[in-house]
Amino acid sequence: MPYETIVSTSDLAAHLDDPNWVIVDCRFSFTDIGLGRRNYLQAHIPGAVYAHLDDDLSSPPIPGETGRHPLPSVDVMARTFSNWGIDSKMQVVAYDDWPLVSGATAARLWWCLHWLGHEAAAVLDGGWQHWLRSGGSSQSGLEARSPRVFKPQPRPELLASLMEVDSMRSDPAYLVFDSRAADRYRGENETIDPVAGHIPGTLNAPFAENAGPDGLFLPGEAVRKRFRALLGDIPSQNAVFYCGSGVTAAYNLLALQHAGLGEGKLYAGSWSEWITDLGRPVAKG
Repeated sequence: MPYETIVSTSDLAAHLDDPNWVIVDCRFSFTDIGLGRRNYLQAHIPGAVYAHLDDDLSSPPIPGETGRHPLPSVDVMARTFSNWGIDSKMQVVAYDDWPLVSGATAARLWWCLHWLGHEAAAVLDGGWQHWLRSGGSSQSGLEARSPRVFKPQPRPELLASLMEVDSMRSDPAYLVFDSRAADRYRGENETIDPVAGHIPGTLNAPFAENAGPDGLFLPGEAVRKRFRALLGDIPSQNAVFYCGSGVTAAYNLLALQHAGLGEGKLYAGSWSEWITDLGRPVAKG
């Protein structure tokens, strides 16, 4: 059975030499965009290739039109996956080193793979930190894999556009969730985007609340209980998640699927796209 949501460090260690497993290091810092690559070159899980959030998992933003991390086109993303040696036979494992909650950037890669029809993709539970705590080995330098042919099968139903979100936020058949921390949702302590607040009519569901103090995913039943309380009678396919730029929202979508509650939608443009037009409404508190 493939791993489709998360994978433990012990299970990854058991497949470290498996040629049908592709490991992708997704470490990234919003305050130092070169830090993740430098840390990768210094030490990473053996065999891992490196994915840069800006260069590999996003297309260049267009000022005044897009959010900070627009999705790449299907063709560009497929070429990237092919260059990393991913095809339909590969099990992909992504990891990062987010403080307290490892997996936010890795979840972006996980979501992109699922969006393009590759289900055998998982995030390493606890990330780089837990790998080291568990006694996992590491190596340095740049690694590459032999290219394969990734054939995308896009799933547009996993995306929600800005116009759709604008409609859904006031439609009782849908729920739109802001995945950022509560203070940013309320419009406090905004240090990244030029406008503070949230999309009116949306609810707050901080992505970090899916993990425990050890940085590992909460037990499955705890995650299920959380999302059942958030969703109420709304089916998962009518739930939309956004964040600042479409990155950490993917962690909520990962948690939703890991809880066995199905697949929601990603508003990839997120808050940083919403605020490109100052005429759009903003809520605080």
